[in-house]
Amino acid sequence: MSNPLHCAVLTANPDLAMTAALIKQRLYEYILLTRLDRPIGIYLVLWPMLWGLWIAAEGWPDPLVLVVFLLGTVLMRSAGCAINDFADREFDPHVSRTEQRPLARGAIKPIEAVGVFVVLSLISLALVLAMNRLTILLAIPGAFLAASYPFMKRITHLPQAYLGVAFGWAIPMAYAAQAGELPPNIWLFFVANIFWALAYDTMYAICDREDDLKIGVKSAAILMGRFDRLGIGLMQLLTLALLAAGGLSFGLGVPFLLGLLAAACFGLYQQYLIRDRDPKLSFRAFLNNHYFGMAVFLGIAIDYWVR
Repeated sequence: MSNPLHCAVLTANPDLAMTAALIKQRLYEYILLTRLDRPIGIYLVLWPMLWGLWIAAEGWPDPLVLVVFLLGTVLMRSAGCAINDFADREFDPHVSRTEQRPLARGAIKPIEAVGVFVVLSLISLALVLAMNRLTILLAIPGAFLAASYPFMKRITHLPQAYLGVAFGWAIPMAYAAQAGELPPNIWLFFVANIFWALAYDTMYAICDREDDLKIGVKSAAILMGRFDRLGIGLMQLLTLALLAAGGLSFGLGVPFLLGLLAAACFGLYQQYLIRDRDPKLSFRAFLNNHYFGMAVFLGIAIDYWVR
């Protein structure tokens, strides 16, 4: 319910009311820029980070580490969206799915997007400084990956693999923050995340394939052509195989494997959704990967909980 006194003040002062409305609209544009209204990207960073964190802790992690990485996930994903829109500012107005983004329609200036990226990245760095030395060192390439990913679609047909590296970097970072070391087998989860990103981001790229071909943007969906569904299926299988190998190497058992089975069911459902390569259904398949990642995490968490 509105505050009557607040409403009276704004009514009595039209300039103040206009200023308040402008500030509100500006904040909304920044929310759109950082995609806080569309949290799927947060989930796709969050679940892999939690895989690594829970395995490192063999159950519930240190509260400070958990809070730092939860906040860092939101901040760095938001920063990544800002720099992504800066990089794509010449492309987005020509793509139906992105033409209404703030930078594409001129509601936000390019320098503002860069500023948002820098500020959010610096806040994330400040959070990481509360962690151990190994985690701080890992944050340096992590920041580079976040800043450079948006430019990969100009260089390679597999920017989705680079996205997997950028998103998956949270796995070794979270493990290092909790355990203070990086055993070789944690990299199985990292590589699994690369193949998972290849799968889900190719579903996403199917939505834009026609527009991307017109403007000359590269993607795995264009590279795979009519074999895109087969390619996505192979990436999903490799993801599950690497996750299984990684989990078993850490001594995870039946609950974890049941989590992988649930994830495999979500993968089959995604294959069903993309069967006709319909853009809307392919986007639904992309969104469904939230549940894929969640299923894997729940398998890990329950495995440690029942011990």
